[in-house]
Amino acid sequence: MPKLAAFPKAFMHALCKDGSMKLSEWINLASQLDIDGLEWYAGFLEMDDERNWKMFRAMTEDYGKTIPMMCCSPDFTHPDKKFREQEIEKEKRWIDMTFALGGSYCRVLSGQRRSELSIEEGVQLAAECIEACLPYAAERNITLILENHYKDDFWMYPEFAQKADVFCKLADAIHHPNFGINYDPSNTYLAGEDPIDLLKKISTRVVTMHASDRYLKEGTIEDLRKEENSEGYAKRLAHGEIGKGLNDYDAIFSELKYVGFNNWISIEDGVEGMEQLERSISFLRKKMKYYWVE
Repeated sequence: MPKLAAFPKAFMHALCKDGSMKLSEWINLASQLDIDGLEWYAGFLEMDDERNWKMFRAMTEDYGKTIPMMCCSPDFTHPDKKFREQEIEKEKRWIDMTFALGGSYCRVLSGQRRSELSIEEGVQLAAECIEACLPYAAERNITLILENHYKDDFWMYPEFAQKADVFCKLADAIHHPNFGINYDPSNTYLAGEDPIDLLKKISTRVVTMHASDRYLKEGTIEDLRKEENSEGYAKRLAHGEIGKGLNDYDAIFSELKYVGFNNWISIEDGVEGMEQLERSISFLRKKMKYYWVE
């Protein structure tokens, strides 16, 4: 049966911007949940100090949990070569961070969707940067996971490879034993596309998954498009309780089970509090038990 992790979506500003929450507090809260691990974020303020890395691993493992996945956002589509080289070095540091925390999966992205980039140029730049990181990851037994992403919390522009055709072109350009896909069904809706259609194109390469549900608090997807080129997520966009949004988890889990997926699923939820996160966990546990009967 797949294992379940959680990501502190509700506490990102507190953990990454103003420091009003400490990682020890999040670890303690998460330890009380029916999960197996904690997905980490490279931008946590306390992760700037490398001396903290092993400490947080030990703290998590003392609660009987692990840190399997690292969420980070390299920007590989910048036109400046020196900038891209710096992003490669950042990704290597995040790979080291993942290794120190005992994790096995470290995210990569394409980068931001800058208007001056053609699809061919963007795919080439992103593929070259990811491939430059792969030997480093392989030496540490880390798998780089490319996510069909919408937008990092702190980016100005949406993901270059947001649309399925661009995402598949990028994924098809990279073949390596230490490369796979992190599938996020909610992000596909934000691209105006069907998450099941995308999943069927990539399911054999999916090694991890983000579980979430999305809804628009007001307006339409078209309204959302008009707000994309501003820092962070649009205010009309919301993470909802899993099982109550747009995603069809029966179709998703049926396809993943069919292709033999049996790995980490990380929850991006709980923005309305820990009780909401607990309900999402309960929903996923029930679905996982149905599709992956032990």
